[in-house]
Amino acid sequence: MNYDHILDKRQLRHAFERAAAGYDRAAVLQREVCDRMLSRLDYIKYTPNLILDAGSGTGYGSRKLTMRYPTTELLAVDIALTMHFQARPPIPWWKRLPLVRRNQTNYLCGDIELLPLKDACVGLVWSNLALQWCNDMNHTFSEVRRVLQPGGLFMFSTFGPDTLKELRQAFRSVDNYSHINRFTDMHDIGDMLVHNGFATPVMDMEYITLTYDDVIGVMRDLRAIGAHNVTQGRSRGLTGKTGWQKAVNHYETLRIEGKLPATFEVVYGHAWKPQPRKIIINPEAGRQAKK
Repeated sequence: MNYDHILDKRQLRHAFERAAAGYDRAAVLQREVCDRMLSRLDYIKYTPNLILDAGSGTGYGSRKLTMRYPTTELLAVDIALTMHFQARPPIPWWKRLPLVRRNQTNYLCGDIELLPLKDACVGLVWSNLALQWCNDMNHTFSEVRRVLQPGGLFMFSTFGPDTLKELRQAFRSVDNYSHINRFTDMHDIGDMLVHNGFATPVMDMEYITLTYDDVIGVMRDLRAIGAHNVTQGRSRGLTGKTGWQKAVNHYETLRIEGKLPATFEVVYGHAWKPQPRKIIINPEAGRQAKK
């Protein structure tokens, strides 16, 4: 087995802990994808009794969901505690009044690959650009199905294999280390949903390209959102000056109309946990058979 792309969860948590304070300033793509996911809920007539925001970050998606479902409780789960500190807003005095009917958001620090929740307790599992930080997406889907109530909805977005293809190409010219996380193909994700017992999965994909003035700008934004290279196959030392310059020179050959592209393949999906099958026994049929 090739362990080069296995994520070091301890390093991953530390990366997001450090990024939390400045995350919102750089998370333009994350907010845009979240808004596009939210628009898809317009076509789904379903009101959950409890929402799980899996990989909630600084709470942009959680706040949007509580606005859409104002009487539904929400549980925000993230691996980094400091993300919750950024997400948790102060409660105004009038919302503390016992007669005010409002939704409630609770915060839980945990890994979405091993959800610390009981079975069949959640009506909607929402996950915006977090699944790519899971080492075993197949197991993660199993966990999601476990905590979903029968008839519950799983809606998510993640990155596909063409994400940061320009940066990947640039570093490929330098060495054989893993510099970019590995991302899962949309069709494989759909197969995993079916394998884990989800019904009527819907998958689609789009490319979103951000542009930058220089390579430093690309790297700065990735670091600001905590997207460090935390794979087991990464180089344990710093990339040398010669290697770094070689990567920069390669990236510069991709410049279009004066800008450097950073491509993100965004995969969207949703599926349902089916209701249990009911077996109806007709006693009359048994009596007739005996005759």
